[in-house]
Amino acid sequence: MKSDRAPGYQGTRGRPGETTKPVPESDPESRIPDPVLSVVVPTYNERDSLPPLVSRLAEACRALAVELVIVDDASPDGTGLVADALANSGSMPIAVIHRSGKAGLASAVLAGAHAARGMVISVMDSDLSHPPELLPALFEAIQRGAGIAVASRYVPGGGVDRWPWPRRLVSRVATVAAQIGLGLRVQDPLSGFFAVRREMLTERGYQGLGYKLLVEILARHPQARVAEIPYRFVDRQAGQSKLHISEIWAFLKLLTHLRLARFRQVTLKR
Repeated sequence: MKSDRAPGYQGTRGRPGETTKPVPESDPESRIPDPVLSVVVPTYNERDSLPPLVSRLAEACRALAVELVIVDDASPDGTGLVADALANSGSMPIAVIHRSGKAGLASAVLAGAHAARGMVISVMDSDLSHPPELLPALFEAIQRGAGIAVASRYVPGGGVDRWPWPRRLVSRVATVAAQIGLGLRVQDPLSGFFAVRREMLTERGYQGLGYKLLVEILARHPQARVAEIPYRFVDRQAGQSKLHISEIWAFLKLLTHLRLARFRQVTLKR
């Protein structure tokens, strides 16, 4: 049976401009178990926030067999070197994927998913805006039968801290556009913090545009059971926001593509 891991796994040369430093393989003599949860974290200029994130993640998931997959897009601030040092520290199993340039958040997540070993994959930011302490709850929701578990800002108990009103407005408009345009019932379809069953992310056909991969997962799997778990989003504590005009444009292109694909599916069923 052909493996669906990324070609670069095991540290060999993978996709053009991409190399992977793997976590140690488990074996009967090893104390490192096969992970049940892989946490994919894309990074770009996150040198200062990455070490505390790893520390908090390791503490929050002590009861789970977890691996961390860091996907760095050639950060000029040396984030990739920090990630390698963390992988060598032995604090937890860490794989580091080095890409040759900034190729987008969604594509980074997809690259990390193909290198992941866990049957459940969680995605989160590396800027400390997503609390790693919520990971066990996301994993438990999948274990209880959900196909997708979303850390939601827009269900009772959730919220956003330290966001200026223009960004709140952009987020709300984009959320409503995704809900109406794609017929999504999820309250926070643009969350960047979620967990899914591994096969959902490793299947072929993803566009991987922009910075909001969850909306594409939801559109591709309309029958999947979704669990939304409230959390409070805290704006990044270090570094610069990844939200730029190019990312917004890519999101609009993705939304248009998904809307057209949905229209074609409905037309074929008639």
